[in-house]
Amino acid sequence: MRRPAAGDIVAAMTDELQDNYAGVFDGGLGFGRKPALILVDFIEAYFDKGCDLYAGVEDVLANAIVLRDAARRAGLLIVYTNVAYAPSLIDGGRFAQKVAPLANFVAGHPMGAWPDGLVPADNELVISKQYASAFFGTSLASTLTANGNDSLIIAGLTTSGCVRATCVDCCSHGFIPIVARQSVGDRHPGPHEANLFDMQAKYGEVVPDAQVIDYLNGFQGGA
Repeated sequence: MRRPAAGDIVAAMTDELQDNYAGVFDGGLGFGRKPALILVDFIEAYFDKGCDLYAGVEDVLANAIVLRDAARRAGLLIVYTNVAYAPSLIDGGRFAQKVAPLANFVAGHPMGAWPDGLVPADNELVISKQYASAFFGTSLASTLTANGNDSLIIAGLTTSGCVRATCVDCCSHGFIPIVARQSVGDRHPGPHEANLFDMQAKYGEVVPDAQVIDYLNGFQGGA
């Protein structure tokens, strides 16, 4: 069976759907004044074809590297997240019970390693989490607040899981979520496109990477 192309999924977002949302879910938030960048769960499991979690998102990794480099030039706070569990998975709770392949993220497992090209620098922040959202049970919200950030550029994997959960919690914590469209990805275009549509409609801004990078290029001396 042919895997649906992203274009097929976009075509399914019909005029009727757009008309249904018009005037109700078409507000905008803009970029904010002081962004940070978060790179959600760019870890080997999504790039290793022998892993159950392989997602075929090598192009997303390449885009995220370009975005990360632009954020470095702009002097942004850059945050990386990974997932790390105790050997028993007890700290994964219902999430680990529901999604068996999360066992790949026991601390020290090779599938939890950083991929080539997107390894954190010594002065960049790493947050290890146990659940989908980068905000849940972590210091992310207080870190952004203390740093004076009002917005968060979100790149990561996967769109329908940890990216969406982070976007929703970002909005809930009072920050503007800016989802970099070409720097997020999923294992199938259906949930990918549906969640991009929903995040744009209800929680944040889904913005082409080129537009995000143009925005970052306007910063002088750090954000």
